[in-house]
Amino acid sequence: METISDWKADFEELMGRIGGRFARSEARNWASRYVKGLLSTMPRKNSWQLAEELGEANPYGIQQFLYRAKWEADKVRDDLQAYVVEHLSAEAGVLVLDETGFLKKGQHSVGVQVQYCGTARGKANCQIGVFLTYVSDQGLTFVDRALYLPESWTSDRERCRAAGVPDEVEFATKPALGKAMLQRTLSAGLPAKWVTGESVYGSHYPLRHYLESIPLAHVMGLSPKDTLLNLENFPQRVSEYLSQLPQQGWARLSAGAGAKGERWYDWLLLPLGDPDRPGWKRWLLVRRKIDKPDKITPYICFAPAGTTLPELVTVAGKRWTVEQCFEIAKQEVGLDEYEVRSYQGWYRHITLAALAHAFLTVLRAKGQDPLAEMEKKTKSQRSHSMKAFKRQRGLISP
Repeated sequence: METISDWKADFEELMGRIGGRFARSEARNWASRYVKGLLSTMPRKNSWQLAEELGEANPYGIQQFLYRAKWEADKVRDDLQAYVVEHLSAEAGVLVLDETGFLKKGQHSVGVQVQYCGTARGKANCQIGVFLTYVSDQGLTFVDRALYLPESWTSDRERCRAAGVPDEVEFATKPALGKAMLQRTLSAGLPAKWVTGESVYGSHYPLRHYLESIPLAHVMGLSPKDTLLNLENFPQRVSEYLSQLPQQGWARLSAGAGAKGERWYDWLLLPLGDPDRPGWKRWLLVRRKIDKPDKITPYICFAPAGTTLPELVTVAGKRWTVEQCFEIAKQEVGLDEYEVRSYQGWYRHITLAALAHAFLTVLRAKGQDPLAEMEKKTKSQRSHSMKAFKRQRGLISP
C-alpha cells in the first residue's frame, strides 16, 4: 500500500490535532487510516476499495467507524478550521460560499430528492452540500460544510429519524446554512477581508445585512429580480438597472486566470444608496461578456469607500476558486465517493475529506506534492515489476 511516509511528521501532527475527538483508541486508529486511504492514489475511494487499500478483507471496519463509533464531526470541523488558521490564513483572505451536488440512486440517502444539481447541469436525484471555502495567497481549501435538507425531508420526521437526523434539525435555506457557517468560521478566528458567492447567497437580504453589520466587505451575485436602492434611495429592480446601462464607463479587466488563460470581461461599476455605516459604500457591479455583450451578470458590492473597480473584479473572480476545490477534492480525496446514507455518516465522511484536502493544500503551499510523489513511486514499482516479469520469462537479459 502507498503511504505518505515522506510527510509522516506533518501527517502525525494533524492526526494528533484531532486525536482527542475520539474516545477510544480503535476510533483514533481508524481516523488515521481512513484519512490515509483518502490521501492514497486509489482511483476510487468507496468503502470496498478503501478497505482493500488498507489491507482489510471487507469494509465492515470502515462502516463501523463512520456509522457507530463515538465521535463528533463538528469537533473535527473545529480542528480543521484551527489548522487552516494556523497554516493558510492571511489578512486579505476571501471566504467563498457555494454548493455542489452528489448524485444518488433511490430515496433513502439523507436529504436526497430530485432537485437542481450543478454536477448534472440540471435536475437530478441528488444530495446538496453547501460549503464555505477559504482562499489566500497560500492556497484554497474547505473550512465548513452543511447538508441541505429539503422541506420534503424536514416535514417528515419519521423519515428524518430513519436517516439519523436529530429532531432539533429544522429546515434551513442554503443562505441560512451559509450564514451559520460564516459565523462559526469568523468566530474561530480565521481572518478574512472579503466574502463572495453566487446569486443564491447574494440575493438573500438577511445574509447581506449580517455581513454589513459586522462589517465584512463582499461581492455577491444577484438575481435580476432583486430590488436595490439607487442614489436617491429609490427602490429599483436589478433588471431595470440592467435595461438602461450606459455605453460609457466600461473597463476591460481580467477576473483571474482560468483553465484557458485569463478571464477577460467588460465591467461597469454603478453607485447605489449608501449603507448605514460611515466610510462604507454600496455598488452594483456589472460583468459583460466581450463576444456576447447581451450576457450580463450583476453583483452587489459592499466595501470601504475608495475601493477600486479592479479590487472588486478580483474578488468577483475568486468565486470560481470554489469550483477548483470541488474538482480537486472529488478527484483526489474522494469527496463524492462515500457510501453512507445517514446524516451522521455524511458529515463524518465529508469532514474527513475536507481535512485531507486541507492537508494537501498545506503541503503544496510548502512546495511538496505527496500525491504526485506517490504516483511516481507507483509507476516506478510497476516498471520494476514488469522488468522482473520479463527477466523471469527470459524476454530480457538478467
